Amino acid sequence: MKKEIIALDGDGVLLDYHTAYRFAWERAFGVLPDIVDPDAYWAMDRYAVRRLEGEERDRFRKCFDHVHWSSLPALPGAVDACHRMHDAGYELVCVTAIGKEFEQARLMNLREAGFPIERIVATPMALYGSSPKVAALTELQPVAFVDDYLPYFAGIPRQVHAALILREPNGSPNVGPDLENIDSRHQDLAGFADWWLAQDHAA
Repeated sequence: MKKEIIALDGDGVLLDYHTAYRFAWERAFGVLPDIVDPDAYWAMDRYAVRRLEGEERDRFRKCFDHVHWSSLPALPGAVDACHRMHDAGYELVCVTAIGKEFEQARLMNLREAGFPIERIVATPMALYGSSPKVAALTELQPVAFVDDYLPYFAGIPRQVHAALILREPNGSPNVGPDLENIDSRHQDLAGFADWWLAQDHAA
């Protein structure tokens, strides 16, 4: 019998992008930036960093390479949450906005962090319009999709349970009338797993 799928975003749901951003800055410029706002949604607002242009921006972008995308730390409670959902009978698939060339790096990252995830679907990144994850979710037909970025729920199949991870509030895009299209909201993936499994959804 085919297992039901729960689709999970990578950065901000499974993996700690903020910490990885901080270490990428250190790789590029030799300085580990201080935390100035621990409640900031965006990494640039969280740390004492400057806006980059020209050569400095190119140098920083080069640090978002295979090493970077294969070494993000797991968010607190995320590995355990995934094991509980996996043990309940679900197949977990990471649907992540990342360059196709880094798909295997992300899979290696998840495996080494201890996640029971064997499938990665890389999608484009987009800030406006329909979610770049719509095509992947339409094909996968998951019972639930968990992401921490409200715009990525735009246009997803209505039968898919839309679960939003709220996380840090300052500067968060997770506000406004589009919240009406969200089926459930949670502080982190552990909170979602607790709630979902308590609803007797187990496959």
